[in-house]
Amino acid sequence: MIQSVLVANRGEIARRIFATCRRVGIGTVAVFSDADALSPHVTEADTAVRLPGNSPADTYLRGDLVIEAALLAGADAIHPGYGFLSENADFARAVHDAGLTWIGPPAPAIEMMGSKVESKKMMAAAGVPVLAELDPGAVTEADLPVLVKASAGGGGRGMRVVRELADLPEQLESARREAQSAFGDPTVFCERYLETGRHIEVQVMADRQGTVWAVGERECSIQRRHQKVVEEAPSPLVEAVPGMRERLFEAARLAAKAIDYEGAGTVEFLASGRAERGGDDSGRAERGGDDPDQGDFYFLEMNTRLQVEHPVTECTTGLDLVELQLQVASGQALGAESPAVSGHSIEVRLYAEDPAQNWQPQSGPVHRLDLPGNAVEFDVLRTPGIRLDSGVVDGSTVGVHYDPMLAKVISFAPTRTQAATRLAAALSRAQIHGLRTNRDLLVNVLRHPAFLAGDTDTAFFDTHGLDVLARPLASADTERLSALAAALADAAHNRDVATVNTSLPSGWRNLASAPQSKTFTGTDGDIEIRYLLTRYGLKAEGFDDVALVSATARHVALDVAGLRRSFEVSRYGDDVFVDSALGPVSLHAAPRFTYPSAVVAEGSLLAPMPGSVIRLGAAAGDSVTAGQPIVWLEAMKMEHTIKAPASGVLTELSVTAGQQVDVGTVLAVVEAAQPEGVS
Repeated sequence: MIQSVLVANRGEIARRIFATCRRVGIGTVAVFSDADALSPHVTEADTAVRLPGNSPADTYLRGDLVIEAALLAGADAIHPGYGFLSENADFARAVHDAGLTWIGPPAPAIEMMGSKVESKKMMAAAGVPVLAELDPGAVTEADLPVLVKASAGGGGRGMRVVRELADLPEQLESARREAQSAFGDPTVFCERYLETGRHIEVQVMADRQGTVWAVGERECSIQRRHQKVVEEAPSPLVEAVPGMRERLFEAARLAAKAIDYEGAGTVEFLASGRAERGGDDSGRAERGGDDPDQGDFYFLEMNTRLQVEHPVTECTTGLDLVELQLQVASGQALGAESPAVSGHSIEVRLYAEDPAQNWQPQSGPVHRLDLPGNAVEFDVLRTPGIRLDSGVVDGSTVGVHYDPMLAKVISFAPTRTQAATRLAAALSRAQIHGLRTNRDLLVNVLRHPAFLAGDTDTAFFDTHGLDVLARPLASADTERLSALAAALADAAHNRDVATVNTSLPSGWRNLASAPQSKTFTGTDGDIEIRYLLTRYGLKAEGFDDVALVSATARHVALDVAGLRRSFEVSRYGDDVFVDSALGPVSLHAAPRFTYPSAVVAEGSLLAPMPGSVIRLGAAAGDSVTAGQPIVWLEAMKMEHTIKAPASGVLTELSVTAGQQVDVGTVLAVVEAAQPEGVS
């Protein structure tokens, strides 16, 4: 039996595996980079071993160092989690060679599925329907649109949709660079891109005795940059199409048996059905029909590891998939049949990113992450509720070296509508203080009529408008009201820390005087709050129907047109977060005076995040056009392009390739061309 497990990973997945190990009495060992020295997964492990450096290539991708750490700490097994070395056959072999137990599938199975090109050929031979591979050098106009994919990886890295043949060479080059950086393998290929496909995957679990479970399906169609954002079990499409579940399960079992699979894995398919379609087309998938509108599905890849979205399967089956992984790795047999599925579970990925700004990743402190009610952490939900799997805690810092996912928030309920409603409510009332996140987008998706109707596909954001879905939950009026609450809370705080005249209200004067004034920066610019606290109560400009009920440094109660409203106010330096039933609001207290050094020249291109400059598209003195790429940054495992804001002359280029930059760094300055006739 396994006695101690080293998790060759970090953050949320390491904490998730540790939670199961603690429940079953197994010891835990963490590894950590210098950037993760204070990470929660490090402090929660029984033992932790440092991997010197910050980048994945120097730390979590160093299989030799990870194995040395396991031996040093006395671990007898290694769990790879997901990402990093989880699908590295050479690492799996090295773990075995070191005399340690590998909690994952056999190395040959990983190897066979490691290349998307070769795995598709193998699956086709096994009778699993596939989309044909296209040679990037032979793509024609008739093949468009096509999807460029990295052969060795996943998670959206090295993937590009190409709609114009002229764009293909540049997109191939970019995808190869990203694939090399993320996976150490620049190999890419192309396949036909289905604009409105449904991403359906089947969880499999297999033991050494030859039993293969198909443990329910998941739908993960709502994606950004080919990375999943919302996942659920069961799939609304599969629920609606008679016979589809049986066909999916059979294809998944065929895939697992074809490679003598062991442990937890996921077989991913792209489906092209219509949920409203009736009838049983049980024969079409086996025939591999080529009409993408007939409800068929096609093999995409097999992930030879635990998936990020495994909690929704756990909640609908009652299984602890990590515990099953440990049992299978110890040689134990599965039962003859997998458990039945009941209820519905939805998971959303809470990212540190700004969807409205092209999903720009964010970095910085997480002051607070708290869900309302009694959310459980890293545990299987057996009754309706909310589960939180997070890699951060209050006070954590999100850096630039790793994926910006903060947490997975999961709901479980008897029906899909109840699961969506419960999850949207929990997210909207959560206190998420610090850097910007995609929280508002997630709530808007969960409440969208199309989502509630089960009408989801991979084009969901394009179909319904990212600009609409990314809108703040709080209206402009709510933001102004929250700014008033913030100003009143600030005044109460000033009274709390005052050393003289502590019984006097804030701003008190013997004679009537000018109103108190406080300016905050909100979503759409500055909000100036001007108010007086008189013997007759609050008198605030622009808030004629608002009366003050009570105010402390953390809590403000206002009567708004006869309705009592409560606001929780939290301040961290000049950043202010106001939470209420009307919606969460993030404000920045504007300084009373602006320092000249803080003003940047017009036309400056600022670094939107900390990162590394990997390429330059122009030189100082060059004429550039609006939208022309000037600087390429690599941050959080993705490539980001900084473009010229207008046509003109690149008068200043302040960075070089390979340089590390902080957020807000002036990268370049473009002096816009004067319109004709203007001198």
